[in-house]
Amino acid sequence: MAEKTPLKDYRNFGIIAHIDAGKTTTTERVLYYTGVIHKLGTVDEGNATMDWMEQEQERGITITSANTTTFWKGKKLNIIDTPGHVDFTIEVERSLKVLDGAVVVLCATSGVQSQTETVWRQADRYGVPRIAFINKLDRLGASFERVLGEIRDRLGANAVPLQLPDGTEDQFQGLFDLIERKYYVYTTDDGSGIEEREVPAEWKDKVEEARHNMVEGLADADDEIAEKFLEDQEISVADIKAALRRAVIANKVLPVLTGTALRNKGVQLLLDAVTYYLPSPLDVPPVKGLIPGKDEETAERHADPKEPFSALVFKVATDPYVGKLFYTRIYSGQLESGAQVWNSSEQKKERVSKIVVMHSNKQEIVPRTEAGEIVALVGLKDTRSGNTLCDSEHKILLENMRIPEPVVSMSIEPKTKADSDKMGLVLKKFLDEDPSLTVSYDQETAQTIISGMGELHLEIIVDRMRREFNLEADVGRPEVAYKETITQPAKAIHGKFISQTGGRGQYGHVVVNIEPSDNKGDGFVFVNEIKGGAIPREYFKPIEKGFQEGATTGGVVAGYPVTDFKVTLYDGSFHEVDSSELAFQMAAKEALKEGLRAGKPVLLEPIMIVELESPEEFYSAVMGDINTRRAIILETGMRANLKTTRCHVPLAEMFNYVNAIRSLSQGRASFSMEPAFYDIVPQHVADKIVEGRKKT
Repeated sequence: MAEKTPLKDYRNFGIIAHIDAGKTTTTERVLYYTGVIHKLGTVDEGNATMDWMEQEQERGITITSANTTTFWKGKKLNIIDTPGHVDFTIEVERSLKVLDGAVVVLCATSGVQSQTETVWRQADRYGVPRIAFINKLDRLGASFERVLGEIRDRLGANAVPLQLPDGTEDQFQGLFDLIERKYYVYTTDDGSGIEEREVPAEWKDKVEEARHNMVEGLADADDEIAEKFLEDQEISVADIKAALRRAVIANKVLPVLTGTALRNKGVQLLLDAVTYYLPSPLDVPPVKGLIPGKDEETAERHADPKEPFSALVFKVATDPYVGKLFYTRIYSGQLESGAQVWNSSEQKKERVSKIVVMHSNKQEIVPRTEAGEIVALVGLKDTRSGNTLCDSEHKILLENMRIPEPVVSMSIEPKTKADSDKMGLVLKKFLDEDPSLTVSYDQETAQTIISGMGELHLEIIVDRMRREFNLEADVGRPEVAYKETITQPAKAIHGKFISQTGGRGQYGHVVVNIEPSDNKGDGFVFVNEIKGGAIPREYFKPIEKGFQEGATTGGVVAGYPVTDFKVTLYDGSFHEVDSSELAFQMAAKEALKEGLRAGKPVLLEPIMIVELESPEEFYSAVMGDINTRRAIILETGMRANLKTTRCHVPLAEMFNYVNAIRSLSQGRASFSMEPAFYDIVPQHVADKIVEGRKKT
């Protein structure tokens, strides 16, 4: 039996980046050098280990995050390769929620791009320590210094380079290690032959200067190094590595490495950095959660097999052979196959029939697992993504991940009546797997509406229905997920629901103030200021639920969901006999309608942050077109030999933009976009939207 790896030698980390920065290629090289695979695959040829879905292989992009486990120099690496496309941002969100560290991959030509900023913010949200890897140094226009500057300027990171490249593009020769003052040259095409040399004389001054700057940057983040640096003491290699580890774990420093994964250079040194500087489960703070039924009382779970069992299911996937796989991070305690656990999110008992370690889409059955591991569980019945599993004697409810709001919707219906029930079951499976997908039913048009993060997201869902479940569907044109809100307060709004139908009646009466919320993105905020028993306590929750349901059903402008408003309940009345939860729920809905009418309602639309790159000869045509799409230009610049533009553009103006930009630039310009915020729709555009809704 293999000796168990100590918990201090675990590294649970993810590979995160903008699309096409080289995440999957980097992961492929990691698997090759750690001995998991013996032949290198590529994204372009569709045979990369971690891109196993047919849709991933055909499109050359990562759609779903893939796990694998491997070893490097005595350290156990649990790796998650995540997508870079904004439509699949939920995969990054839920991966970062459970990981202890991350490698941020950047393209040496494109630098910091829009999705780089998004994954950076996601990592900030969960306090995930990071290492940066500037990839694709062999590409035309590559610049290590420029990308390093962008990391500092656009991400606000204390970026400390640990290496310098010897040349770029086709002149890229090797790497200088600034910590150990060594020069690494690759002697074989597959990158397995590395020769360690002395730094050449012509490079010594530059390497020493870069090393001095590195130590100075580290001194800003670590007191021990600062003391030695200011006193001009000798700082050893061991001192630097220990300080770097402390600073990375504290999120004070971003070590920067470089290379080219496709040309097999720099990945082993990146792996060394992962083992040196990224935290083990013992180095990160204990996970916190609520104790169910104890009124906001909290508890902690440490990464210790002896503590009570706790775990978070961060992803659900369907396997054609074993059924549902529940990807789970074990935070504390241990779990054996066949054991019964408590799902504190759903308040149900579950039995784990099998525990498997994932290697992309392949499984290795293990008899048990414990704190620090990332595994997949089989056999759970009622568990969903984001649920907490724990010991039934020591219950805890861990915080769920943040779910991004859908921005695109489209209608979908089966081609035959016989497939109606089947489609419902299939969509339920997708909903279990993907929290960023929502399904609703439009009563007016009698259509099923699916909503997601973008056109590609919904296109993949429809494609999977056809391939995996043999279900053909007719789909409508993608539409923007508009919202509504109010722009001024509506005071002293009465909502009444009174019904007398013989026998016991219904009576509910609320008095509320409805006003715009303090911050964009707050959604719905409910404040209860009832004093003196004007409404009994048992009706508070139904009232809040009534406002929530009313907001979801739709507003008074065009029937879109209502957001970013605050309701303050301060008065009302009840009837000893006729009042009920339903009556107060209905009274809340009536109050909401009145408040929306009085609050100067407006339509909101999703605004995207768009990055454009274009050769100079096509730039004016590209800019002329984007300006017709209600764009607001934020900044322009140059990146290598391309002109760049960052701008805010309404999503409604960006459908089929890929075809437009290709035709304007002979296929040489490119763009990327991601959701930025919701903003008020101009009145002339809103009028058209409302008119269009009336016609449907």
